[in-house]
Order: sequence, then C-alpha cells, then structure tokens
Amino acid sequence: MNLLFLVDFSLPISNPVLKFLIILIVILVTPILLHRIRIPGLLGLIIAGAIIGPYGINLLERDSGIILSGTAGLLYIMFLAGLEIDMIDFKKNKYQSLLFGMFTFLIPMLLGIMAGYYLLNYSMETSILLASMFASHTLIAYPIVRRMGITGNRAVTISLGGTIITDTLALLVLAVIVGMNRGEVGMVFWLKLLFSVVICGLVIVLGFPIIVRWFLNRYKDGVGQYIFILGMIFLSAFLAEMAGVEGIIGAFLCGLALNPYIPRRSVLMDKVEFVGNAIFIPFFLIGIGMLIDYRLFFSDFDTIKVGIIMTIIATGSKYLAARLTQKSLSLSGNEGLMIFGLSNAQAAATLAAVLIGYNIITGYTETGEPVRLLSEEVLNGTILMITVTCVLASFATEKAGKRIQKKSL
Repeated sequence: MNLLFLVDFSLPISNPVLKFLIILIVILVTPILLHRIRIPGLLGLIIAGAIIGPYGINLLERDSGIILSGTAGLLYIMFLAGLEIDMIDFKKNKYQSLLFGMFTFLIPMLLGIMAGYYLLNYSMETSILLASMFASHTLIAYPIVRRMGITGNRAVTISLGGTIITDTLALLVLAVIVGMNRGEVGMVFWLKLLFSVVICGLVIVLGFPIIVRWFLNRYKDGVGQYIFILGMIFLSAFLAEMAGVEGIIGAFLCGLALNPYIPRRSVLMDKVEFVGNAIFIPFFLIGIGMLIDYRLFFSDFDTIKVGIIMTIIATGSKYLAARLTQKSLSLSGNEGLMIFGLSNAQAAATLAAVLIGYNIITGYTETGEPVRLLSEEVLNGTILMITVTCVLASFATEKAGKRIQKKSL
C-alpha cells in the first residue's frame, strides 16, 4: 500500500508534523534569502507568514497552535527586553524614559482622538479607543538591536522604559472603555484596578527574585533551570492579566526582576536566548504575517481610507514623539531614529484593543445588524497599519543600528 495516501496534502495542511516542518524551513531559509537583498530577517519572517498564511497561498492556517506559539514569542520578547537592560543605565535614564513615555502616549492619543472624531466621524468613545491603539506599540524590532549587540545604547534603554509606560497607560484606557460599556466604571472600579496592579507589580518585582534565587541555588540542572524560568515568564504574564492589564507588562517586569540572577555571560542566558531566537520569536513574527489580508486593500475603499488615516496618524505621532524626545534630551539623530524604529511598530496591544472593540456591541440597526464599538473597516484597516508600521520599524531600526554600531567602533 502506498504510504503517501495516508497523508492529507490538501490545503491548508493539517498534518502536525508537516506543519511544523514547513515552519522550521521558513525560519531557516527566509532570513538567508532576504539577507542578500538587504531586507531584515525579522521583516522577512512577517512577509513569509503573509505568503504561507490563509490570505496568501493558504498553505497553513493561523490556528490555536500558531496563536499560542506567537503569544509565547511576544512574552519572550518583552521578557528579554527587561532581562537585558543594564539596570544602572536604566535607573540613570528613568526620567528620560518617563519623558519619552509621556510623549509617545499623549501625542498619539491627542492626534488619534482628533482623527477619529473629525476625520472619520466616530463617536468620542470610539475615537478614544482608536487613539489608544496608536499610543501603544510592540517591540517588534528589538531582536534587531539584540543581534547588533547595542542593547546598552541609551536610546534603546529610553525606548524600553517608555514602552512600558505608554503600553500600560494605553491598556488602562482600554480597560476603562470596556468597563464603561459594562457599566462598571466608578470609584470601586478605579480602586480595584489600582490595588490589583500594585499588588501584581510587588509580587513580581519583590517576590519573584526570592523564589528564583532559592531555586537556582538549590537545583543546578540546566534544563530544569530553563523550564523554571519559562514558567516564571508565563506566571508573571498571567498575574498581570488577573490584575487587569496585558501579559506583556508582567513579562517585562519579570525580566527586570530576574535581571541580577541571569548574568549575560552564563549558560542559562545562552539557553534563554537560543530558544527564543530559534523558536518562540520567529513563530510570533510568522503569526503576525498571517494576519495580513492584502485583498482588502483592493476591494473596499472604506477599509483603504480608514487604514491610510490610521497608518499616517500612528506613524506620524510616533515620529513626532521620537523627535521631541531627541531634541529635549539632546540625543543624536541616529538615536532619535532608533527610538522611532523601536516605537513605531503596532502589533500586540493594538490587536488586543481592536479585537475587544470589535466584539463590543453598542446596539443594533433596524435590520438587526449589530453596531460595534470598532467597525469592520477599523478591524481591517488595523491590518494595513500593522503591516506598514512593522516594515518601517524594521528598516528604521536596522538603519539606525548600523550607524550607531559604526560610531561605537
């Protein structure tokens, strides 16, 4: 009997072994091919995801396995960002990070509300939620900085600190909007949110180091230590979600808390970086690419209009925030470009906000159709914004990183 008949080759491929093999081939081959034409490997994985995904050749489906691996990859990126921060520089630049965090939150919020209310004619509530999507950003381009070995640069440190500030504030806006639609916003809501966030932060920052120090001193098995650290990442993310904010905040705090206990030059750090770079982070980037539906950009004018406005506001406001930070702190042009590159990409928190807003039904039309807080045009326009901002972030970070590298030699 021909064994080939036992394997289902219909698209999308459902055989788990074949699916994993295809993803591994993509992770291996894509950066090698695109490096020759000077396209960052990170961007190449996003493009590859779009090609093999449901809106490309439909080779693979963005199923629960891809989503789970992608979520792990995002948490991994945030954990590594906290883990690799030079705490001395971080404390030295905390006020600069605060300044950038407020710039990169307030400017997108202000411009986003105006664009939503006056250009797109949305309600004030919808406009505020839309603006919170612009205010947040994802450290998509951080692996580029890590690969170049310039994570200690002050522009990188300021960007990381500012990311946590703006993402936390943007996600709090999201929590408030959701609470308003459920009729929960009041003094009790604010006290409960504040209490839960503070308790979560204290548990991670003060409690985790005690547990980790005890475990690492007691158990010397390398595999066991790595699995333990991985568990702490997901535990911190879960605690953050229980507190009412996104898991990425918890993962970053976990990285900061464990920073002194995982030296940069150690076997454990080698394991953490290797598995992240080889598996988790590429899965996340491929999963982001699978969201891209290029057909929408040719078939629906409203989607194109909304997507273009969203992309312009998101990119323009982040660029303005980066340049204001550069001028205020007397940074170099390359450092300003680095801050823009790291802060321009929209992905994780943006997706969370748009999906939550899309699922909130504020009423029904006369024909019984649901009226959503964020329309289908915004949902689809978000994909265009994610695509463009990820591309710009990758190129900007690569360009700034090479210049900073050259000057440091």
